[in-house]
Amino acid sequence: MAAEFKYKLDFYYQQSLIYLVTLLLYAGIVGSFIEGEFTLVFKDPILYIILLFVLISFVTLMLNKIRNRRLVLTTDAIVFEHKFARREIPFRDIEWIHIGRERMVRTAGRFQVIVFKVKARRRLYRIRVGRYEREKELIAEMERIAEHLPKGERRRFRVRRRS
Repeated sequence: MAAEFKYKLDFYYQQSLIYLVTLLLYAGIVGSFIEGEFTLVFKDPILYIILLFVLISFVTLMLNKIRNRRLVLTTDAIVFEHKFARREIPFRDIEWIHIGRERMVRTAGRFQVIVFKVKARRRLYRIRVGRYEREKELIAEMERIAEHLPKGERRRFRVRRRS
């Protein structure tokens, strides 16, 4: 049994469309109608800046679409997969897991992040639930997996205040 969760591209679509609409509106405002013809002013640097944003956003969207990132939960491992690579983390290598929310991120929902520590790695793995499709199903699957793994509390760092 393997559950596959695709990476959401909603943000990239919205970003690209907003920049494109901004470009069209700006071009419509700056351009002029002379004798029934619309002429666009090409010497406007703001037009080039907006055009650059539009191009970057569409390139980013296409690269993420081509990359096709997925999170696959199998019976014995968590797999991070995309078109060019695959990283498999067996459950036996997971030191602890924590399902909760991030302090610094203010979004709705009780379960925002899944953090786990792998024995041979110093840094933590962080899965932001909101970035994947079928969020509730992902949380349910991870809670089922977490029942068989040690629980971990997120480390709390104290802030030293200077006097």
